[in-house]
Amino acid sequence: MGEPRDRGPADPPGFELPLLLFAGFRSLIDQLHAELARRGHPDLRPAYGFAMQAIGVRGATASEVGRRLGVSKQAAGKTVDRLAALGYVERVDDPGDGRRKLIRLTPHGIDSLVKAAEVFDRLRARWVEQLGADRVAQLESSLRVVVPDAGFPVDVPGWFG
Repeated sequence: MGEPRDRGPADPPGFELPLLLFAGFRSLIDQLHAELARRGHPDLRPAYGFAMQAIGVRGATASEVGRRLGVSKQAAGKTVDRLAALGYVERVDDPGDGRRKLIRLTPHGIDSLVKAAEVFDRLRARWVEQLGADRVAQLESSLRVVVPDAGFPVDVPGWFG
């Protein structure tokens, strides 16, 4: 066994990278939700944002939401129940199959997503102010190289579970 080697700032231990990426993500999400609370959406939680993305603009069944989130239909149903109670989604008859219910975003749900997009733009602009446009663009470009091109996953609730 060799001696542990000294590491400098240019050679940090490997475990720091995922922790820094997660801390950056967490910081952005926490700031997003604080701003959404000030802008009329105090009850939103990060899991609800992923669920609304899983529902999408066309709507989805509870099974589809569960599959997209990587959770059971029952777990998805509980999240949908909470979102419905808060006025972010509604259940309607599926026009393609009268036996199924479709979950759709309400105007309140759509408003939260529109405001979230605006807040994310402002948060990115703050990073640009702090780091410079070139460094932020380089960070985004570098992440696009190493992150698989499978779109943006919304299955975080199931992945963490």
